[in-house]
Amino acid sequence: MKARMILVLMALLALPVQAAVKDSSPAGFTLENVQEVPSDVHQTWDALVDDVGQWWPADHTWWGDASNLSIKARAGGCFCERNGAQQARHMTVAFVDPGRTLRMVGGLGPLQGMGLDGVLEFRLAAKEGGGTRITMWYRAGGYTPDDLSKFAPVVDQVMAGQLGGLAALLRKRAAPVDEER
Repeated sequence: MKARMILVLMALLALPVQAAVKDSSPAGFTLENVQEVPSDVHQTWDALVDDVGQWWPADHTWWGDASNLSIKARAGGCFCERNGAQQARHMTVAFVDPGRTLRMVGGLGPLQGMGLDGVLEFRLAAKEGGGTRITMWYRAGGYTPDDLSKFAPVVDQVMAGQLGGLAALLRKRAAPVDEER
């Protein structure tokens, strides 16, 4: 069992992952994170949109329960969190090309409270030989007395974790069922 865990960890470390602060300034930043997954673009899209509560980290929700999240994949739709009477609109869906692109606008997390705005885009591309390349692109900015370039590495780390959650869900779904039980 221990050897198997080590092999799984080594395989995870070997997975193609790219994270980058593409640019930053006192007024804003652009981030890009990439993951490759074994699922096709349709399965990837369905997980992205319909299963956000299964891959978005609970510690990056307002009330600590990712199952309260939903994405309505239509122009004007809501990436929302509902916890009874407590509700939050994380972002508004601005562009939908199913199986290819989901673009949402708004400030995420503390950026929203700072009066900042952003664009979050998921781009899906079929890989030759199977699987999907997911590019998660986020640009945020606006007026603040703070230097936003200092926030970029931290937000990039958070965004990489969120995309990593989606990739982990899709890899788990693609993994063969363990017959050892």
